[in-house]
Amino acid sequence: MTLGIQFLWVIYPYLILVIFLIGLYYRYQTDQFGWTAKSSEMLEKKKLRWGSNLFHSGIMLVLFGHVGGLLIPKAWLVGIGISDHLYHTVAISLGSFAGILTLVGCLILLYRRLTDPRIRKTSSFGDMLSIILLTMIVVIGMAATLFNTTASSDFDYRETISPWIRGVLTFTPDGMLMAEVPIIFKIHVLLGLALFAVFPFTRLVHMLSMPITYLRRSYVLYRKRK
Repeated sequence: MTLGIQFLWVIYPYLILVIFLIGLYYRYQTDQFGWTAKSSEMLEKKKLRWGSNLFHSGIMLVLFGHVGGLLIPKAWLVGIGISDHLYHTVAISLGSFAGILTLVGCLILLYRRLTDPRIRKTSSFGDMLSIILLTMIVVIGMAATLFNTTASSDFDYRETISPWIRGVLTFTPDGMLMAEVPIIFKIHVLLGLALFAVFPFTRLVHMLSMPITYLRRSYVLYRKRK
């Protein structure tokens, strides 16, 4: 295994994990009041409503698709009768739909942040970095899917990227699985990991703040004044 493969596909993921965990701990300890999405709805609503709804709808589908496609072994799907043709047909059709939703949402939010003077002035470096990085990841991910579909490639990420990711999660990474992966998929994976490194320092942390206690809080009662 070469030094480059060793660093990118064995060391780099755990370096990102360390930054992610330490960053979350530091942010929570030093900036709990800033642990929000910092809504700018009062400054501009129309583009935010369209961009946010499209982005959040698409990214949820993308996340579910990635979890299913990368963490479920190919042999398991074959064992329950899901053929390669059926899997790829569903993955490409639903994945393309989810990707388009996410990309359009990202572009609207990026356009809004770059062109609206008030939004631009209240945007931090982390705000710009996160939306640009997200847009790049989505664009490259869709380009990788298009490349793999139109180039008549026999590349199957379920035989390379998927077992590599499962190996990383179980602390048994095999960097050689990524050696022959097409470069566009490698860039997509590396940028995806980089997003975890910036995650604790941007508004993206609001993903981890689910208002679960709201579901069991007491009702607020309003009575007419006599």
